[in-house]
Amino acid sequence: MTYPSVYPTGATVYNPEKCWSGYTIFQARELGALLVDMNGTELKLWKGLHGFPNKIFPGGYVLGHTGLRNNAFGMQDQFDLVQVDWDGNIVWKFDQYEFIEDPGEEPRWMARQHHDYQREGNPVGYYAPGMEPKVDSGNTLILCHKNLKNEKVSDKVLLDDTIIEVDWEGNVIWEWTCSDHFDEYGFDEAAKNILARNPNMRAAGGGMGDWMHINSMSVLGPNKWYDAGDERFHPDNIIWDGRETNINAIISKKTGKVVWKLGPNYDTSEELKKMGWIIGQHHTHMIPKGLPGEGNILIFDNGGWAGYGIPNPSAPTGAKNALRDYSRVLEIDPVSLNVVWQYTPKEAGLVQPADSNRFYSPFISGAQRLPNGNTLITEGSGGRIIEVTSDYEIVWEYVSPHWGKHMKMNMVYRAYRVPYEWIPQLEKPLETPIVPLNVKTFRVPGAAAAGTKDVTNVPGVQPYQGSAALCIADDSEPEAK
Repeated sequence: MTYPSVYPTGATVYNPEKCWSGYTIFQARELGALLVDMNGTELKLWKGLHGFPNKIFPGGYVLGHTGLRNNAFGMQDQFDLVQVDWDGNIVWKFDQYEFIEDPGEEPRWMARQHHDYQREGNPVGYYAPGMEPKVDSGNTLILCHKNLKNEKVSDKVLLDDTIIEVDWEGNVIWEWTCSDHFDEYGFDEAAKNILARNPNMRAAGGGMGDWMHINSMSVLGPNKWYDAGDERFHPDNIIWDGRETNINAIISKKTGKVVWKLGPNYDTSEELKKMGWIIGQHHTHMIPKGLPGEGNILIFDNGGWAGYGIPNPSAPTGAKNALRDYSRVLEIDPVSLNVVWQYTPKEAGLVQPADSNRFYSPFISGAQRLPNGNTLITEGSGGRIIEVTSDYEIVWEYVSPHWGKHMKMNMVYRAYRVPYEWIPQLEKPLETPIVPLNVKTFRVPGAAAAGTKDVTNVPGVQPYQGSAALCIADDSEPEAK
């Protein structure tokens, strides 16, 4: 696939009549946490507050972290998890998970937080009616790292995932360790063999296996399945996904055991075969009660490369043996395993299979269900955020204009939309529609005049007559003569 070197950034589409309008927060690369309105106006930057992810809470409080461990010793380990007020003052902080003494570095306590966290009061970290996250009290679930060995997985040192619960004072009151439940994940012998040899080894810290790589973690919260008597979906239970294994799982908060699972293989039942392989996924969570689709599982199914199993020509060792070069957003009934809604290249209107990779983010990304039934999708690797209706119309599009200096990408890890009333410090902004440009007729200033000379010599083709600076036209073809 080819990409243009020049293309619009910021808000490029906005239909106020069909959007669930509010503020959107995301990590603007090295700058910090950035809040924009529906027209893409940059309203507030919390400079230096990094996001893995950034979340904004009622009252204009923002959560993120203030620093990253040296990559020579750790991978994606954040120093801390902090909550700041509108003015950037730290009002809550956690960093007391592990005391780190890296060679040549100042010894310090670290949270080793990565990828996700949830504050009591809201199960998923985004707006749901009647479920506001607490801002001055309550417990916090945090996804963290721990280095350890587990011979069931491999004889190598593992960069293992843990989930901890801390109270407002920062005391760790509950902990769950991923590799403790290795026997519950359903790996076949081929997967176990490759994991034993190479549990996704990383160079950091002298070598450690990032074998599961959990990138999303949230609470189920109140839901219709538990109300109907299904204990697997207890509101306190926790759902997570493992990017490297293609596993989506719910664990019991009480016992730590896996009580519901998709993956690591998707060819073991007719329901799974119909669903298709979920590969390298992110942001698996249950849609909270009070939102359309409540109780269903929403997944950004990245595609790309992930999994352990039988070697194939694209994965000669059996590592990352599942591959797909486009993404999907799936909404799944967790009981029947039926896909009840999806957004794939087909729903995006792309020519298949030739053009499918135009909807493709092989890493990061996420999806949020909005109160009007729309879905906010972060197509993260390209820095693109879209709001789509249930019938697949793009009613808002934003492309981040912020590129990294070292990793030269405008990627967005995960974006969140919140209601205007959560940010009392701002007056509700003017909502101005943005009509999509007609890419068939839009020209950069000067390009139209320079490009018409040869075109007039082609029989049946009219020279472009529109505005070179800005042409918002319909989708009709020029009349041939």
